[in-house]
Amino acid sequence: MAYSGIYGIIFYTFPIAEICISGYNLLLFIKPFAEKRKTALCAGISYFAVMLLLYTMPLYMESYIAYAAGISAVFIVICCIEQKNYKQKIFLVVVFFSLNGFSAAMAGILYDNLYDFILGTGCISEQGIINLVLYMAVSLFYLVLEFLFTFICIKCILKVYPDKYVDMSEKELFMLATPLVMGITGYGIMRYYRRFYILETGSIINIYDALVLLYCAVSVITVMVVIVLYQNIKTKQEEKLQAGMFAVQIGNIRKHVRRAENMYNDIHSIKHDMANHILTLERLYKAGNAEEAMVYSAKLKERLKGIKSGVKSGNPITDVILQELKNEAMEMGINFNSRFFYPEGSGIDVFDISIILNNALQNAIENTEKSKEGFISVISYRRNNAYMIEISNSFKGNLRWNTQNGLIFTSKEDKEGHGYGLSNIRKVAQKYSGDIDIVADNGKFCLCIILMME
Repeated sequence: MAYSGIYGIIFYTFPIAEICISGYNLLLFIKPFAEKRKTALCAGISYFAVMLLLYTMPLYMESYIAYAAGISAVFIVICCIEQKNYKQKIFLVVVFFSLNGFSAAMAGILYDNLYDFILGTGCISEQGIINLVLYMAVSLFYLVLEFLFTFICIKCILKVYPDKYVDMSEKELFMLATPLVMGITGYGIMRYYRRFYILETGSIINIYDALVLLYCAVSVITVMVVIVLYQNIKTKQEEKLQAGMFAVQIGNIRKHVRRAENMYNDIHSIKHDMANHILTLERLYKAGNAEEAMVYSAKLKERLKGIKSGVKSGNPITDVILQELKNEAMEMGINFNSRFFYPEGSGIDVFDISIILNNALQNAIENTEKSKEGFISVISYRRNNAYMIEISNSFKGNLRWNTQNGLIFTSKEDKEGHGYGLSNIRKVAQKYSGDIDIVADNGKFCLCIILMME
């Protein structure tokens, strides 16, 4: 009787410890997908609070219903904190509900068989202290197994699921959630018959338990395989989309080249005909046709004005790109300031510079606040053998960082092509043994690109 109180304490606190472990694993699972730090913490706390409340209630409730209530509360909490990408949040709670269920099932089967083995060895005796130690050891064994199984599954899923901030479609949710729902439903049926058999016979069937263990393990592996296949499909889609966007950029650069060629052809044409124009004006003035000379002169000035380039960057192609993007920004009421100079003779291809300017300035125009304070600035300079480009713009809002590559996602309504502009810029920089750096502070977004010159 001296140990009955201790048994009671262990029996009562054992489920609470299990709830703590599940809440902690849930926090670890939600954290990489959450944009706000408090989201994962609130998810873990809400799960623990609801499950503890259900545990202390004097009402009998099937464990499946209790777990479903706890995970539903988590879903409501994280949706209230971050009101976006609800389909992915559904997927997350379904994944955790299933993984936690499979882990508890495997740990429970191993726990039952271990306890049955200990009973068969005759270690249980009338000495209460030995029984107590064995009971505590086996209970701890169960908790450790459940934690490790869930923890390992979570780590594997986080590793094979890199696109943690990408929105999920209904079809993708259905594809990913179906094997989870089928797996946990199948286990529920097997669990019912296992419990029924144990209650009727008072013993367990080792072969049946082995099959249940195998079923749970295969279900978890199936989830991993489906996620890997899903990510491979997404990767191929993004590569195809990126290739299409790159082809569009090449087409735009070709247009810039043709416009630059036309502009400089017009300039050469004017220079070639300048002597004739001057001679014509002299003849008109000598003949006393001052009014006709003025009209002729005005037409000549208008033509010169039409081919005049407002931006002088040292290269006709970058001149055209900067001028067109400047006109676009000015039409939107954004102040545009350029102190960009092309590094002539540096070995850096103008085509690569064009990719940088197109992507960076288009992003800047799309994300700059449309107001009197809105501005875009592009400057370039050299430091020894390093060529630096800094493009900054006014910015208000929160950035969504991609933890996989250190870049940011787009803030555009159309999520297709998210982050590809920065990705293309980084590829160009790395081609010249350089990289990019992003700084966002005090209402200013600054993209710095470094290229190493030969």
